[in-house]
Amino acid sequence: MSTLSPGLRPPPVRPAAAAAAPEPRAARFRLRPADRDVLWLYLLTRISLWITAHFARWLFPAQSGVREAAPVLAPFQRWDANHYLHIARDGYFPAGAGPWTSGWDNREAFFPGYPFLLRAVHTVVPDWTAAGLLISLVAGAVAVLALARIARAYLPEEGVGHRTAVLFLLSPCAVFLAAGYTEALFLAFALPAWLAAMKHRWALAAVLTTLGTAVRVSGLFLAAAIGLLFLLSVRAGGGSRTWRSAGWTLLPALPPAAYSWYLHAHTGDWMAWKHAQERGWYRTFHTPWEAWANTWTGAFGGTQSTGYAFMFQAELAAMLVGLALVALLVRRRRWPEAVYVALSLWALGTSYWYTSVPRATLLWWPLWIGLAALSLRRPWFRTAYLCVAAPVTTLVALTFLTGRWAG
Repeated sequence: MSTLSPGLRPPPVRPAAAAAAPEPRAARFRLRPADRDVLWLYLLTRISLWITAHFARWLFPAQSGVREAAPVLAPFQRWDANHYLHIARDGYFPAGAGPWTSGWDNREAFFPGYPFLLRAVHTVVPDWTAAGLLISLVAGAVAVLALARIARAYLPEEGVGHRTAVLFLLSPCAVFLAAGYTEALFLAFALPAWLAAMKHRWALAAVLTTLGTAVRVSGLFLAAAIGLLFLLSVRAGGGSRTWRSAGWTLLPALPPAAYSWYLHAHTGDWMAWKHAQERGWYRTFHTPWEAWANTWTGAFGGTQSTGYAFMFQAELAAMLVGLALVALLVRRRRWPEAVYVALSLWALGTSYWYTSVPRATLLWWPLWIGLAALSLRRPWFRTAYLCVAAPVTTLVALTFLTGRWAG
């Protein structure tokens, strides 16, 4: 074990009987100085993105020759944010419309957790876009704080939470944490769930994961990882006391099951959400090598315009990062995290071609902790990462804020 990188060696899986006494409830929510540093960094990066959005609407208007900039929040109302707005405002099947309607937008592809919350926040914040940005702002703060705490649980070095947060918040697709998308909200449930599971608080982990499955299908991948972590804790000697918590691991299946039932009641199709993805985003099943070949053709085959070719190149690069991450996690025998990332790659890598793989990197928290570990071992890596990531992050933010890319 001594040969393992400090950032890639998790705390040992302890039996529940050997776990430390639960910390006081107030201590769980108290902000330590390290937490405040992370939240301050988070606020500064939000300000940076808002400045970028402000200048984007002036410098890159939708049409040439216009004499007035777009509305202040217009840069954030792009792509999937519009789908969530339409669901929150009009429901899934407004006025009897649905997949049987010509020009249907396939909105049932999106899980209901985020639109439901958006509608609730809209009762207080009248502007739909502002309501979505507020959700992402608060959820992102929760997520980055939990990520820093997970990193501190894995790495003993001083300031490791701040370091992990820097790499995460300046990652190429970080703009989607600020937009009206589901990434921030999902991570606000998923990362605290993982933190709870690490401490053997299985009921809390299950409830948080259940909220995550209401937001994204990725919650089921998280549920599988936490289920495996639970089994490993039992194997480590948890005994009957741990087994009494086994039922909690099934709870995250309820939101997807309820959503499938709802869609079946309206469409007669139990898998309507999956079929909507197939119609709208080419997510019909293809073997991994077919998906790679089709994406490669889009990236380098001269079949796409330069903008779309760049998008496909980014998809390929993100897939390679994911595969390398899984290989490293397997090598380090971090089986639960490996299962989580591998399931994500399988779901994204078996479509006609890759879609949204770069954006999915935001959800792979072992990646950011692993990069932080590497930067501790190789101090030059952090500087090199920031020098590369800064322009790429800015470029991706501008392409999204100007409506040229959905991530």
